[in-house]
Amino acid sequence: MTALKPPPHVEIVEVAPRDGFQSIRDPLPTIDKRRCIEALLDAGVARLEIGSFVSPKAIPQMADTGELVAAFADRPDVRLSALVPNLKGAERALACGIREVVYVVSVSESHNQSNVRRSPDESLEDLGRVIACLRQSEGTRLRLDLGTSFDCPFEGTVSWQQVDRVLGRALELAGELPLEVALCDTTGRASPYQVADHFSRLRERHAQPGLGWAFHGHDTYGMGVANALFAIHHGATAVDTACSGLGGCPFAPGATGNTATEDLLYALHGGGVATGIDLPALLQAADLIAALPGGQTASHLRQVPREKVD
Repeated sequence: MTALKPPPHVEIVEVAPRDGFQSIRDPLPTIDKRRCIEALLDAGVARLEIGSFVSPKAIPQMADTGELVAAFADRPDVRLSALVPNLKGAERALACGIREVVYVVSVSESHNQSNVRRSPDESLEDLGRVIACLRQSEGTRLRLDLGTSFDCPFEGTVSWQQVDRVLGRALELAGELPLEVALCDTTGRASPYQVADHFSRLRERHAQPGLGWAFHGHDTYGMGVANALFAIHHGATAVDTACSGLGGCPFAPGATGNTATEDLLYALHGGGVATGIDLPALLQAADLIAALPGGQTASHLRQVPREKVD
């Protein structure tokens, strides 16, 4: 039997400051957010989604994203990104110094309407305007988060063909612009075999220079680490996780618990996969994040006695 060979390196994209913090109802003091982000960076996190540029009326927790960007934008050792739902958000992000914009569109009609109050086709039209804006700003990157790529909380299982329709349109709009595409398990209901099937089929159909692949998962059904590993072994080179397993999608009922960064790290380091992150230091950051008022965390490794964690 041929052993499954792990990749030499995987990029961890830490999303606790965005996907995690936004799950907490009452706004956190900016100084507490900064303290948590500093702990993450001290642990070696090199890619971090620092927040989102959305209406503060819709998600008050993200109202201070610009302040956080200003506090960390001069760090040469970290690749900061921010999520935006529309052109206005992208323009605000660029004006604040963000060089990597994460644009989100859900594959399913119902979730996109719940999330941004428009159809996927309307979101794709706006994506074209965001791309035109980025082309005018040198040194910027675009990442496309395809929400509900496996399951929708309102419509059920999502086929790879549904993802393909939205992805194909997005790639036509992007043209030669380098793009990272994240398939997002918004509800956490995906199985490892569904993850493998979607990545395999979509990568085969759309392989092209400058196109990278990522996976964003939740641990709602306990499949977070397994799904991430199957994504990695079927072409994903970046994986989103949230330290301490904080958060979930507020627009997907029941989707609590991002995959904990420390849980995936333990699995990857066990296979000799380099991440650049120090696990003991990350657990200290996880303790800080878990102590935030109003948060729901779902980390397995935090429950293990520290002397048992290599």
